[in-house]
Amino acid sequence: MFELLAYERFRDTPAVRFFDVTVDTSNARDLVIHSGPAISPPNDAASGAWQFYLHPHQEDNLLAASGGRTFYLVNLAWEQPFHIVRLDSGGDILRIPPGTFHRSVSDPDGSVVLNQAVREEGVSLVQEFRVYNSARIPALLAVTSIQAPPPRLHGVEPLLQAA
Repeated sequence: MFELLAYERFRDTPAVRFFDVTVDTSNARDLVIHSGPAISPPNDAASGAWQFYLHPHQEDNLLAASGGRTFYLVNLAWEQPFHIVRLDSGGDILRIPPGTFHRSVSDPDGSVVLNQAVREEGVSLVQEFRVYNSARIPALLAVTSIQAPPPRLHGVEPLLQAA
């Protein structure tokens, strides 16, 4: 299951705060910048289907450094497989375990996220960053479709639907 990890504020000075955001097991750093309301990975151009990343050999530890981003997480091994998690600047670190489908949508003004990844030795970034089209994976499509039970929301307000 994913986790939300707190981190420690260790010093304050006038108009400045210092935080230790270290993920002790991290062996790789990715800085991911969305300039505007980006979707990553983008929807399939032909069908509009949602697309996802899945890292078989990498744990992600994501911290919003600026702006906000909403993550859509699907892990078919979880009791509740579909979760939507909100990350805001100054909020917790989102730990996504290997084998979890995930995609993100940035706020209208964009966002900057630091990933303190934990990669298995010898991992291929080409293989780790493959894109999976939900329309081609029946089990993934089934849990993310409108007919599926609603996802669990974490830090996200539910949308009201008209009767």
